[in-house]
Amino acid sequence: MDFSFSEEEEQFRQEVRLWLKREIPARWFELDPGMWEETEESWAISREFQRKLGQKGWLAPAYPKEYGGLELSHTKRLILAEELAYNRAPVSVEVEITVNWVAPTIMLFGTEKQKKDYITRVARGEIIFCLGYSEPDAGSDLAALQTRAVEVGDEYVINGQKIWCSYGHLADYCWLAARTDPDAPKHKGISMFIVDMKTPGITIRPLINILNHHSFNEVFFDDVRIPKENLVGQKNNGWYQLVIALDFERSSIGVAARQQRIIEELVQYAKETKRNGEPISNDPLVRNELAGIAVENEVLRMMCYRIAWMYSKNLHPSYESSMTMVFASEVTRRLANVGMRILGHYGQLDRDSKWAPLQGRIMRMYLSSLSIGVGGGSNEIQRNIIAMRGLGLPRG
Repeated sequence: MDFSFSEEEEQFRQEVRLWLKREIPARWFELDPGMWEETEESWAISREFQRKLGQKGWLAPAYPKEYGGLELSHTKRLILAEELAYNRAPVSVEVEITVNWVAPTIMLFGTEKQKKDYITRVARGEIIFCLGYSEPDAGSDLAALQTRAVEVGDEYVINGQKIWCSYGHLADYCWLAARTDPDAPKHKGISMFIVDMKTPGITIRPLINILNHHSFNEVFFDDVRIPKENLVGQKNNGWYQLVIALDFERSSIGVAARQQRIIEELVQYAKETKRNGEPISNDPLVRNELAGIAVENEVLRMMCYRIAWMYSKNLHPSYESSMTMVFASEVTRRLANVGMRILGHYGQLDRDSKWAPLQGRIMRMYLSSLSIGVGGGSNEIQRNIIAMRGLGLPRG
């Protein structure tokens, strides 16, 4: 099988690289925010860069032109995602959520007015969504959610609580799952809504993450009134739409490219760092660990390519996305552990120390990777999906 890109695709990759080299602000690399580490300053840089991508047509390149996209092939979309990730472009987690998870679901199930109102603004980089999924008693068993949306005249009145809402304090809208029929079986009485985060009755409480940053939130809905037109798709059929959105979330395109950059930096560090007068790259244990994680990351890259290929054939990845998500989370954790072992005690230093290798990035990756394999559906749930949808195994 030929995995090479066409000459046109390689030219597009070079175009993206040159543009990124010119447009990524130097200040971004000084701040060096990783996942879940955004500050007010880095968030402002990210939002501005998001708008630049939108103006270029590269924020949502595969969207139809009528909704602000370029209708680029999914292969070019993959190339763009790889280059953005490898070059550490100022693209936040919420951009990924908005552009690649929420908006495609609205495109599938939304009304024409909703598509014009929201998808075009997403493509221009003007708005951000957070996810209103998990609740204190509904995490892996997401269908157990109890947030209620009651139809009253021309509105829905929402009451309930969500948790782990990533960047809900910065988002413009919430992609909300709520129960609209409490008497139906738990997978049947759920609907999906678009909620303006400035609506009266919404209270946001910060949850400080392991990196000591404010990225997660509790969000409370107290008699929050939204127009009926903010219902997306069919009432009480939201679970199906939610599952589709989760499949978009779990495709992991771009993860391998981001990790390839880290592997290359660890290799360079091993070549330049000496212990007992010898480069640590001469140590066969170090060489084996680096080679092993490089091979695993290349396997992950091929799995991401498979997802892109399926999109290009108008196929919807389901268990394939779960496979990629499980493997991506495990490779990320192993890479963080390999990095910490290679850096030794220096790996525990943060970027404020002059002795911290690689700007303390490995230590912060190690801490942030603890939640990977839980968020977006735990790996145990993903393996259940693989077993049932992929292998046809029974639930019991």
